[in-house]
Amino acid sequence: MTAYDETVPVLIVGGGYAGLASSLFLSHHGVRSVLVDRHPDVSIQGRARGINQRTMEIYRPLGLERRIREAGRPFDEEAGVVRCETLAGEWNWILEDDTRRALPDLTACEFGMADQRSVEPILIDAARGEGADIRFNVRCVSVRPDAGGVTVVTEDRGTGRRRTIRADYLVAADGCRGTIREELGIDRPGPGVTQHWVTFVAQADLSDIVEKRAMFWIVVNDEIGLGSFLTTAVPGQWAISLARDPATQPAAGFTPERCAGIARSVIGRDVRVDVLDIAHWEEAVGVADRFRAGRVLLAGDSAHVWPPAGAMGANAAVQDAHNLAWKLAGVVRGWAGEELLDSYEAERRPVAQSLADITVRRQRARFGGDPDGDDVDDVLCILGQRYRSSAVAGAAHDTVYGTEVEQRAAPGTRAPHLWLHADGVRITVHDLFHDAFVLLTGADGGAWAEAARQVAERTAVPLRAYQVGPASAAVELIDIDGGWQPRYNLGRDGAVLVRPDGYVAWRGGPPAGDAAARLTGALDQVLGTPR
Repeated sequence: MTAYDETVPVLIVGGGYAGLASSLFLSHHGVRSVLVDRHPDVSIQGRARGINQRTMEIYRPLGLERRIREAGRPFDEEAGVVRCETLAGEWNWILEDDTRRALPDLTACEFGMADQRSVEPILIDAARGEGADIRFNVRCVSVRPDAGGVTVVTEDRGTGRRRTIRADYLVAADGCRGTIREELGIDRPGPGVTQHWVTFVAQADLSDIVEKRAMFWIVVNDEIGLGSFLTTAVPGQWAISLARDPATQPAAGFTPERCAGIARSVIGRDVRVDVLDIAHWEEAVGVADRFRAGRVLLAGDSAHVWPPAGAMGANAAVQDAHNLAWKLAGVVRGWAGEELLDSYEAERRPVAQSLADITVRRQRARFGGDPDGDDVDDVLCILGQRYRSSAVAGAAHDTVYGTEVEQRAAPGTRAPHLWLHADGVRITVHDLFHDAFVLLTGADGGAWAEAARQVAERTAVPLRAYQVGPASAAVELIDIDGGWQPRYNLGRDGAVLVRPDGYVAWRGGPPAGDAAARLTGALDQVLGTPR
């Protein structure tokens, strides 16, 4: 018999957005996990910047929206994209930014500009506050899955001590260059690596040059070729990227001295530059042909990669984790069937394929100098993603995106936004969706509310019910703006079941017959637990 140093329901490999979000969401669902990451700490590289409205909706019920918005304050004045030969030269504004405009009819949340360097510590703090075990400077040495779980050997890079951990499930969030996917024999079809980059963080006083902050600058000149320049959350620190040919420009050649010279070529003046950190990365395009291999599930860049335009990769990583966490929680805690995990791939892989196509098109338009070719509808991309899987009962659509954001509560779509009063407190309907299924019913839907109470008592499924209606009705949630009926279209006694991730799972009409049996049947279908 193999001796294990420890056992855990879920082991997470990788401490980027996908891994940290998985740790946070699993802990929020009451599932114990261990996260290991080979890096000693959070990187000072800003990396992904931009938290879209859907991701903010996910963070909001966990109390993180305000903290993340504050972390993004240094970027509040930024807008647009610049093309130039140097920062000190003429700026050509090629793209005006409207991603941060308020969308009050669609969501209570706004786009936040915080970068990964700023947000990751917030996620770590929140996850540990929920009981998560996050271990930096610990690398994953080997992964051996079998029918009953996964055996993982880890090594503390500081002490060299190795541990054998047995997990029921493993979330592979080890990034674009992670090895777990390949070890499992999972291909990631697509063009593959399309560009090699070096990115370094530099300290320099550019107050007399950068008088207006853009979202980023595309810099092209004879000295550097193609590069980019970005601000960071720290005053006086800048992120500079350079496209490189690995055949003629090996990574080892990018010393701090050389990077300082590149920075001055980007800036266009001979200023003092101190290089603080250098990283090499690959821009690639590909979506794994499977997101699950038995007890191992891929999330974030391990599962899909595409260009950074629009911050879709970072947000998709968090949304992968959000989709997967409640499903893992259901299986681990026994209120869902094993096959529920198959719906993760069925839902998130088509989204990844669509976003890969969209971001390639956007990147080509931006760096090719044809901003008019960027025809992406950001609002639809962010709020209009649709699912079709066994975890949705009655989805009528067959594509990830329709022509516009769905504004009625249809199975497989994100629940439409509503402002509500709950005990005199103004909330958004998405504040309700985070740790349980939610059954919403009308002012005369007491039979449905009672059915939900019975089902929750009889099963282990986390389930809450609320009646919604005008202030004149005796309901728990008061419809403030009159959106309840047109957006949910349930009459006074219909019901809609919303999953913990805020997606509509099922719709029910008037509670004719045995309402509890009907609700149980819907949950069994969604959770893969036929009784």
